[in-house]
Amino acid sequence: MSALLATVVFGEALVDDFSTEQVVGGAPFNVARHLAAFMAPQLMITRIGNDQPGMAVRAEFERFAMSEAGLQVDAIEDTGRVLVERGARGHRFTILPNQAYDFIDRAQALGALASVEPGILYFGTLAQRSERSRTTLAALLGATAVPRYLDLNLREGQYDERCVTRSLQAASIAKVNEEELQAMFQWYFQIAPDERALAADEVRASCQALLQMFSLDGLIVTLGHRGSVYFSADGGVLLNRDNPAPPFVIDTVGAGDAFSAIFLLGRMRGWELELSLARANEFAGAICAIPGAVPRDLGFYDGWVRKWR
Repeated sequence: MSALLATVVFGEALVDDFSTEQVVGGAPFNVARHLAAFMAPQLMITRIGNDQPGMAVRAEFERFAMSEAGLQVDAIEDTGRVLVERGARGHRFTILPNQAYDFIDRAQALGALASVEPGILYFGTLAQRSERSRTTLAALLGATAVPRYLDLNLREGQYDERCVTRSLQAASIAKVNEEELQAMFQWYFQIAPDERALAADEVRASCQALLQMFSLDGLIVTLGHRGSVYFSADGGVLLNRDNPAPPFVIDTVGAGDAFSAIFLLGRMRGWELELSLARANEFAGAICAIPGAVPRDLGFYDGWVRKWR
């Protein structure tokens, strides 16, 4: 693909609301910011409120020198917020309903899409929980024939099986983690997660069946610190497990978004698939060694730019 083609990123930009601070996030926005940091053309299509959290999101657009062509401002609804409670057993998240990203406007989104030459379109499931944004995504998917990258990114209570099925049917490449893959096996093949562990050849056969069922070109399964596996429609399987481990892990928030960003960067820059997977895994591991999903110091990216030049 030409480096001039843009990655169109659709979905939520929000703030994670801790008791002490608000941190800008949202899986699609994390992906878009990483791409922008690598000077990769991207168009973030989202909607925020006219409020303090919205100003924080806009500040991130400015910090990463991102175009606001796809940034919508809602006069009524609030910028998306996720309430985060820290506890002894980890974090507890409450994703608030009826947020600005639930009301992404179709006409504005299509107008923004017309301002770029898209190369691939990224989407997830959270922003599809409401009819308004779901309809807008469908319009975007119908307006361009470029490949579609689905990061399933299931959030408890924010999706249903119909949404997942519809998303998989629209995708060219789907990325899931192990828990999401188990959920798909249960929905589509009635393989319960508490049954006996599947043998490697059974997992491979089931993944190939998913590829055929949804006419996918590829299915990526991320395995945390163990790397990732890419299943392709031609029956090929590409494992990437030979990755340098991060020196330490602060948190794993945003690791999947970092993986997606570098995989998409590799597609845009014409990297070999194996190289894209290796770099995506390594970068995701590095994100685990810093606090938060996106570095606060943009100098973090300089070493990667030099390494991959």
